[in-house]
Amino acid sequence: MEQSYKSVEAKTRFVELPDRKLAYRTIGSGKPLVLAVRFRGTMDSWDPLFLDALAGQGFEVTVFDYTGLGQSTGTPTYNPGSLAKDAIELIGALGLRGVVMGGWSLGGIAAQIVLAQAPALLSHVVLIATTPPGHLAKTGEQLFYDLAGRDNDAGDAITLFFEPGSPTSVAAGHRSLARLAIRTTDRGPDVPFAWAGEQLGGAPRNPMFPVDAVLQVLKTTAVPVLHLGADHDIVFPVENWYALNRGLPTLRLVTLPGAGHAPQHQYPEEAARHISAFALSTHS
Repeated sequence: MEQSYKSVEAKTRFVELPDRKLAYRTIGSGKPLVLAVRFRGTMDSWDPLFLDALAGQGFEVTVFDYTGLGQSTGTPTYNPGSLAKDAIELIGALGLRGVVMGGWSLGGIAAQIVLAQAPALLSHVVLIATTPPGHLAKTGEQLFYDLAGRDNDAGDAITLFFEPGSPTSVAAGHRSLARLAIRTTDRGPDVPFAWAGEQLGGAPRNPMFPVDAVLQVLKTTAVPVLHLGADHDIVFPVENWYALNRGLPTLRLVTLPGAGHAPQHQYPEEAARHISAFALSTHS
């Protein structure tokens, strides 16, 4: 018997803004947690077990589609400032306060900009498998760029988001992919891979996130920040956060072993517990 998930059953709703509609879904009740998704991701790219585990930890979990992508309307862009604007306007439209702002990969860059631009809305920031601003101690791997701009199959997904050299990670990856496929209705269209590849470029850059002002915010903020990463992230190596650790006064680091760019999908329930322990027990 197939397991049911509240996040799979959640209906898509819309926030009407003057120039566009933002699609979102919410499950659970408790402390508000807003999650900004990865590059080429939509609401349907979050593992249902991870979202349900967060709801079970006492969060009201909201996921959304960026402008012009998935089920949201408007002109699409991967400009991080625009993605942060989506999150800020969604939070405002839903009347949320004391928000835990979360973001995975590109969404983690957006979450850092939300912290810089609207800190009064936030109580905590949760960054998942993302990059800090400024010069990097270690760049991502060319393999990611070779895969990220093309149509991907399950094998590509394992390479991109898990650890292909680990049978444990590969098995967890296939379980996650099966959960991601459960929702068959009310799904948004995939992000066009050719368009996304054009936004990304063909090779790693250093820095990936060249916004020194955001780095200064991380160095001075009183808002607690968690980075949840993996020991082999081919996109955003976790080593870059450790290089900054002593300079970021509120940063906590959790690194999950034998994992790749989606540690929260390999370890969905453990990741939810780490986030809960962080956000429900620390205060800004």
